[in-house]
Amino acid sequence: MRLLVVDDHPIMRIGVRQLILADWPDAQIDEAASIAAALGCVAAARPDLVVLDLSLPDADGLEGASRMLRALPGVPLLVLSLNAEAAYAARLLQMGASGYLAKDRAAEELGAALRRLKEGGRYVSATMADHLLDLLSGKAPKALSHEKLSSQEHRVMLLIAAGHTPAEIAETMHLSVKTVGSYRARIFEKAGWKNNTELTKYCVQHGLTRPL
Repeated sequence: MRLLVVDDHPIMRIGVRQLILADWPDAQIDEAASIAAALGCVAAARPDLVVLDLSLPDADGLEGASRMLRALPGVPLLVLSLNAEAAYAARLLQMGASGYLAKDRAAEELGAALRRLKEGGRYVSATMADHLLDLLSGKAPKALSHEKLSSQEHRVMLLIAAGHTPAEIAETMHLSVKTVGSYRARIFEKAGWKNNTELTKYCVQHGLTRPL
């Protein structure tokens, strides 16, 4: 089995590698510190599974997952994240990710998660599963501003928060600048923000992106 581990922290990559080899001693493991490097690995050898961190230098938040899913259709993607928010996990699963695991649970659950994905299933921790059920059943607390957004609007929000211009967002998402402007207007209307500064401050406060 060949796996691709994408994380910009060398210590985290070492830890994930050791956890994988504990269960699959003969596994071939490629490592990348960015999405660009990951896509280079994919071009050289297609992995059977991908373990992806969401906070990368060249693709923060959902954007990295979106790019990997486009590059590797049909390959199971397990997202590792510091963000334990159910709505965030739900968006990634809706996008096509096969699993979502908080980093503080990786030591205990990574092996089980990868086995589940290898068998063709999906994986979230028991605690996250409970939160997701509450979210779907309407028992979760009142939706936060970003939870009201569509998946495309959410991606645009994160790219704005990361400091990208409308032209850059359009190129990244394969949209016209006019369409990006329409998304931005809908985001502000739904969330009640008046400008990009308010949007960015909100994203940082809620752990959706890193401060610039």
